[in-house]
Amino acid sequence: MLSFLWNSIRGYSFRPWASPYLRWRIETYWGIHADEITGRQFFAFSWQHRHELLRFLRWAGRMSQRA
Repeated sequence: MLSFLWNSIRGYSFRPWASPYLRWRIETYWGIHADEITGRQFFAFSWQHRHELLRFLRWAGRMSQRA
């Protein structure tokens, strides 16, 4: 679970909202253009959707254990 999260912010651990992968996912899910995502929007999104994000991370952890 944490390995997926770590890999998705690789190189952006102190600024996860600058991660191209996370920007793309938020743009796809929330509709905000990736270039316009700020730290405040990132953390607001993360807090607002924390249950869904945790469920996804658990799923990703289970999938990585199968591989």
